[in-house]
Amino acid sequence: MTGWPDGVARHVLDRVDSTNAEAFRLAPHLSGPAWVLARKQEAGRGRRGRAWTDPPGNFAASLVLRPEGAAADAARLSFVAALSVHDALIALCGPHLNIALKWPNDVLLNGGKLSGILLESAGSGGQVSTLVIGIGVNLAAAPEASEVETQATRPVSLKGETGLIVTPDEFLDALAVAFDQWSRQMREFGFQPIRTAWLARAAKLGETITARTGGSETTGRFEGIDETGALILTTARGRTAIPAADIFFSGG
Repeated sequence: MTGWPDGVARHVLDRVDSTNAEAFRLAPHLSGPAWVLARKQEAGRGRRGRAWTDPPGNFAASLVLRPEGAAADAARLSFVAALSVHDALIALCGPHLNIALKWPNDVLLNGGKLSGILLESAGSGGQVSTLVIGIGVNLAAAPEASEVETQATRPVSLKGETGLIVTPDEFLDALAVAFDQWSRQMREFGFQPIRTAWLARAAKLGETITARTGGSETTGRFEGIDETGALILTTARGRTAIPAADIFFSGG
């Protein structure tokens, strides 16, 4: 593994409300990308405003960027982030780990949710001036099943599933390197190699899944993702692209 990427700042805080919120506060003062790692995050949040629990020893960090391009281009960095979490885990724990990527932005270990990714942005006119990628990883402990919504993927931790102990600082070192490598690849070659790599690690590809958006549900065969990152399902009505949804697998 190579060292910390050039030109990327690193901020480590003992306590913060939310690493995403801190990243936005730092953004106006930064000359380049920066990672914000918190020893304790007191008001972490997940997708759709849900709470994200951070017991001691878990990983809570955000990367703040000034991306080039439109909001759709920035959104595809969620796939870069998921691949980076995957590769960081493999680099630290070995290739035997049973890791898969769940659309749109979760990382699974032994079928349980190990990591969540949250993108937030600021900008105007369809352009993103600041992008923050928040990443939480249950390195040491996972929430109880009763703390997550019904039908949600069961939470797991790296220590609980494998007995391996990885510190947040160790994980950040590996994650920063992996993100730098994958993001360079997307800048040079576009989204296609990212899409291919993500699909090679995708959970339930080719199987029947359910996508839920608000009060509506679509169940179909998971065919992949398109060039925008949208989910492709084949249903009784044909193929459909779903840009945003929560995904549920049969059996949880």
